[in-house]
Amino acid sequence: MTGKEKRQKFWKAVQMELTENRSTFLVFSGMRIVVIIMMVLQFFNHNYENVFLCLLTLGLMLMPSILQVTFKVEFPSTLEIIILGFIFAAEILGEIQSFYIHFPYWDTILHTLNGFLCAAIGFSLVEILNRHKRIQFNMSPVFLAIVAFSFSMTIGVLWEFFEFGMDTFFQYDMQKDTVIHSISSTYLDPTRQNLRVSIPDINEVMINGAPLGVGGYLDIGLIDTMMDLWVNFIGAFSFAILGYFYMKHQNKSVILNLVPTPQKEHKYDKLEIEDEGQDEKTEETER
Repeated sequence: MTGKEKRQKFWKAVQMELTENRSTFLVFSGMRIVVIIMMVLQFFNHNYENVFLCLLTLGLMLMPSILQVTFKVEFPSTLEIIILGFIFAAEILGEIQSFYIHFPYWDTILHTLNGFLCAAIGFSLVEILNRHKRIQFNMSPVFLAIVAFSFSMTIGVLWEFFEFGMDTFFQYDMQKDTVIHSISSTYLDPTRQNLRVSIPDINEVMINGAPLGVGGYLDIGLIDTMMDLWVNFIGAFSFAILGYFYMKHQNKSVILNLVPTPQKEHKYDKLEIEDEGQDEKTEETER
């Protein structure tokens, strides 16, 4: 089979995954239409950065189907819809519609959900390997829950590294600022003896002789970063608890709707048979 035929078969399989479940397909189609309309509007407004975000969103919305085809796993429709909703809420609503500004807890909600989803992914990766005939870890439920939790927290930390890098090198503001009214720092100690100096009741800050105008001192991203990691912890820990009970009682947990499972049968065999049949018919016609 040539490389071109493999690519064609791969995208046919992705298309099969997209249309396999009616509810997932309806959600995907509806969100895709909204994103395309949004992209056109942003293009005519000459906001090309948002056009790029729309294109990125369209690509990310294909990821669940691509992952299913690549790793031969089945995503429950509930999990797929949650992932699609998360992508739409983060990119379209959060970035383009400025929900991060208009709704102060929007970022907190998404980071909590991200911690939950990443724990589900980490849990699923190990669970799928645990069921593999040739690769068996035979992990205890407690250890599997710890792995899922650790995987999610690692992803959360790496994301904060990414935000810090974008803010530092490209002057973005991904680590959102917070207005505070008191600070404590050993840097302000004039004796240089590592003594804490506190400044309470900060109502205004002057920069280059002009007031900053925010009614306090501007914390540059630290509080936002720690809050993101904290809610990521909550999401990861919540799934770890559910994952533990799932391993104990696999048929009695709602987590069944959130954990990908291995494909029982290679569902893309029909695509291969059809392609092979077409190739044989083509060869016979040429003869």
